[in-house]
Amino acid sequence: MYTTPEQFIAATKASLETQFAALTSLNKKAFEGLEQFVSLNVNAAKASFEESSAAAKQLAGVKDAQEFISLTTAQAKPTAEKALAYGRHLASITTATQQEFTKAVEAHIAETNAKVSSLIDEVTKNAPAGSEQAVTALKTVVGNINAGYEQLSKTTKQAVQTLEENLANATQQFTQAADKVTAKKK
Repeated sequence: MYTTPEQFIAATKASLETQFAALTSLNKKAFEGLEQFVSLNVNAAKASFEESSAAAKQLAGVKDAQEFISLTTAQAKPTAEKALAYGRHLASITTATQQEFTKAVEAHIAETNAKVSSLIDEVTKNAPAGSEQAVTALKTVVGNINAGYEQLSKTTKQAVQTLEENLANATQQFTQAADKVTAKKK
C-alpha cells in the first residue's frame, strides 16, 4: 500500500512521465501528418503551376473558337481527375493520422486504467472496516469513466467511418459529373 509520501511522489512522478511520453508521441504523430500535408500541397502547387503555364501557352496559340472549346474540354477531365486525386490523398493522410492518434490514445488510456485499477486494489486491500461502501463507490466511478470513454471511442470511430463514406460518395459523384460535362462538350 502507498503509505509514505515518497511512495506517493514516486507514483505521481511515474504518472507525469507517462503523460509526457504520451503527449510527445501525439505531437510527433501530428507533426508527421502536418509534414505530409505540407508536402502534398507543395507538390500540388508546383504541378498546378507547371500545368497552368503549359495550358496557357496552348490557349495562346489557338486560332479559332472551335479549337479553343476543344482544347478547354480536353483539359477539363485531367484537371478534375487531379483534383480528385488530391482529395483522396489528403483524405488518406487525415485518416492515417487520425488512426495513429486513436491507437496512441487507446494505448495510453488502457495503461492508465490498469495503473488506476491496480492502485485502487492496493489501497482497498488495507482499507479500514466500514469503508466498503466508499470502495464500491470509487470502483463504480472508475467503471463509469471507462464505460464513458469506450462509448466516446465507439462514437468517434463511427463518425470517422461516416465521414470517409461521405467523402467517397462525394468523390464518386464529382467524377460522374465531370465525366458527363466532358462527354457533353465533345
